[in-house]
Amino acid sequence: MGILGTQRVKSAGKVSSVGVSERRSLQIVRMRLQTAVRGRRRRRCLRSSASVMSRLLKLVGFLAAGRGAARRIPVRSVCCSSRRRAQDREASSSLGKRWKDTADTVIIGGGCVGVSLAYHLAKSGLKDVVLLEKSELTAGSTWHAAGLTTYYHPGINLKKVHYDSIKLYETLEEETGQAIGFHQPGSVRIASTAARVDEMKYQMTRAHWHVTPQYFITPEKVQELFPLLNMDKVLAGLYTPGDGHIDPYSLTMALAAGARMYGAQIYNPAPVRALTPRSDGKWDVQTPHGTIQANRIVNTAGFWAREVGQMIGFDHPTIPVHHQYVVTATVPEVKALKKELAVIRDLEGSYYLRQERDGLLFGPYEKMEKMVLQDSWVRDGVPPGFGKELFESDLDRIMEHIEMAMEMVPVLKKANIINVVSGPITYTPDLLPMVGPHQGVPNYWTAIGFGYGVIHAGGIGKFLSDWIRNGEPPYDLIECDPNRYGKWTDVPFMCAKARESYGFNNVVGYPKEERFAGRPTSRRSGVYDLLKDKGSMGFHAGWEQPHWFYKPGDDIGYKPSFCRTNWFGPVGRECKLVMEKVGVIDLTPFGKFIVKGKDSLKLLDRLFANTMPKVGHTNISHMLTPSGKVYAEVTITQLTPGEFLLITGSGSELHDLRWIEAEAERGYDVEISNVTDQIGVLGIAGPNSRSVLQKLTDEDLSDSAFKFLQCKTVQLAGVPVRAIRISYTGELGWELYMEQENMVAVYRAMMEAGKDQGIDNFGTYAMASLRLEKGFRGWGAEMNCDTNPLEAGLDYFIKLNKPADFIGKKALKEIKAKGLKRKLSYLAVQTDEIDPEGNETIWHNGKVVGNTTSGAYSYSSQQSLAFGYLPVELNSVGQTVEVELLGKKYPATVIQEPLVLTEPTRTRLQKKANTKA
Repeated sequence: MGILGTQRVKSAGKVSSVGVSERRSLQIVRMRLQTAVRGRRRRRCLRSSASVMSRLLKLVGFLAAGRGAARRIPVRSVCCSSRRRAQDREASSSLGKRWKDTADTVIIGGGCVGVSLAYHLAKSGLKDVVLLEKSELTAGSTWHAAGLTTYYHPGINLKKVHYDSIKLYETLEEETGQAIGFHQPGSVRIASTAARVDEMKYQMTRAHWHVTPQYFITPEKVQELFPLLNMDKVLAGLYTPGDGHIDPYSLTMALAAGARMYGAQIYNPAPVRALTPRSDGKWDVQTPHGTIQANRIVNTAGFWAREVGQMIGFDHPTIPVHHQYVVTATVPEVKALKKELAVIRDLEGSYYLRQERDGLLFGPYEKMEKMVLQDSWVRDGVPPGFGKELFESDLDRIMEHIEMAMEMVPVLKKANIINVVSGPITYTPDLLPMVGPHQGVPNYWTAIGFGYGVIHAGGIGKFLSDWIRNGEPPYDLIECDPNRYGKWTDVPFMCAKARESYGFNNVVGYPKEERFAGRPTSRRSGVYDLLKDKGSMGFHAGWEQPHWFYKPGDDIGYKPSFCRTNWFGPVGRECKLVMEKVGVIDLTPFGKFIVKGKDSLKLLDRLFANTMPKVGHTNISHMLTPSGKVYAEVTITQLTPGEFLLITGSGSELHDLRWIEAEAERGYDVEISNVTDQIGVLGIAGPNSRSVLQKLTDEDLSDSAFKFLQCKTVQLAGVPVRAIRISYTGELGWELYMEQENMVAVYRAMMEAGKDQGIDNFGTYAMASLRLEKGFRGWGAEMNCDTNPLEAGLDYFIKLNKPADFIGKKALKEIKAKGLKRKLSYLAVQTDEIDPEGNETIWHNGKVVGNTTSGAYSYSSQQSLAFGYLPVELNSVGQTVEVELLGKKYPATVIQEPLVLTEPTRTRLQKKANTKA
């Protein structure tokens, strides 16, 4: 079945077809068409303007004889209550099957993602699964999708989702007996600029350690795969065999057939009217047919996801975007080909193009100033009854892309358009979906916000099914965690970022990428106004945090590159500052929780693998999954008996809080508070940091009075501050926790007191370099849900002998008994003007043996450093390997860690030396 198969053409209706020929003529048609249509009532279907369009096209001689064009149906804004009652009566009588009153899992939404989850849950043995679809399967974004499938993803973890999807689609037709129209001609991403060539080399370094084949190819190979290209501007290509396209309607029906085959129940039409949480953690799901009591609910409702979330108090940051694509009639040059064309993605033209039967399908991503958001749906809700309708198309918005496509694929100049499809696809602010359990209420899961639902559907269904059944994610996918957004994600921010993400779909993806739309949010550190113009700011979970600071003569601003760029020198200056003098850093974005109550110690002993610190002390602790993977790293301080302060990274704030709350709901008498927004944090580090702080307090800050990993409440310049002697740079330092409104006073007092000590600001780039020199692991890099703490070298923090049966303890003992297959290695890399950053491929004797996890330049030793996972047989100090960076393999050597000793270690060794002397 083609992209507009019979099921959808029946719903879509017809208008006269449009022929695409010479650019100037097309522009004349466009302008005349705009004039003719302007002023027509928005509620009228464009079918009435077809004759006008035909007359205009005849004027310039390109009336085409196509047929079956997509109907552009305007959106209705209201629906009367009597119509809704009639719809409910109709729905109640149309199920034709027995209604279930209970279910283990209720899935809300019958697009490709929802039916994939039902299929995977049922196939894995969880038979008590119900899917509720408000109208009919595929209604929403699925039915009009272009259906592209690709192994490629610029990130790391979503490559696994794409892989699982395609592998499922390759066998689904045989399994279910349902044709799915799956084509796998491969795909090519075209590079026509030098920056694109570097981007492809960059992506190749991150692909070799994955199972999916991917090739950097010459222009000659590009032309072989797509012989209709104008090769004048083609410099190279990124080729992924096995890519292609699938019919979304048929795919969804096949998954639904499989779900039913394995025992899942699918009810439609069955709109959800209310969601009510029960005291036992279950849900009452109310529909016109009755109420289902469910152990958990999963929101897979597509562009209705916000409305489902609002039933329980969530405003999910999803918004529909108008996406257009064009289908041509038969193109003789395409019909004459002996094999199907590869899918191409012209990145500079910002469009995809593939073969559709004997014609072509072309889909552009418009620039952010032209693209259209359906923001009225955010404000007023999706119009009742909207499902398989489309928006009015607007060729004016995509004209620039059409012209670039005709330049790249000249046969398009003579092709006739038979369909122009403009439908809603759902975007989140960062274009990544929201997948997993949601913080704030128990047993509420989401799989929403899919800008690319067809390629994600199969893999996400498997991912969520495994998580639901096993109690932990099968692999790390935190970039899609629904809890990466919070109350700071308001509608203006969401709209600005969705517009930016759509318009930037095919921009060059650089390391350390920053995007600036919608910033700053309401999340602002108490010293933000003091620092915002002094350096380059980064975005961290809604916060603005300095990456590096400017000095006179610096090349300032955000200037991304695949090699060392304008921040390289200033970051070295900041590292020297911290190593030799004293620096101040804003650490406010840390996630901060207070856990207290009768069972607080019992809860934390269950959650964390380390022993809990005594009152006034701090330690580093890790939460593990049941299978022994590292779910989180948290700094824990016991403030008073039974009252604990927990600190985690900005990107994992609600991710970690949800895990803690889920365990607490098992019967612990505790109170958990998220104080992230209320508490500001300043870090001060360097050999002169003690003398600076001592000027501001009467508290004795000497080594004997204020030891490493101790916490005290002190007065700094008259402001109450919780000071913890710890520093993520590894140098002498303190973290200072205070009310946000007191940050300016403390910051100014420190800067004044440190004038004669050489005090200055430093940012997160310098902290990253310094932590790597000291051998500090980072969560999300060296450790995550893909790694266990033993292979990550976290043995010191894991207390297998502590009495408490912490989560993952049994699994970790088994892992230790079996022995490790790989270990985290510390690498010195011989590079030139490029440094590792993580996720690069590691080679040995011409074979892929591992991957880096993070990297940076060490200004202390004047060399590049990286952490990376290697087989245990290649883990010994002195072992040589190669790290691939931007298409070149650089020599690397396993070295003893750390490269630079931490300040507490240096102090301890010095004391020992003095004692012996």
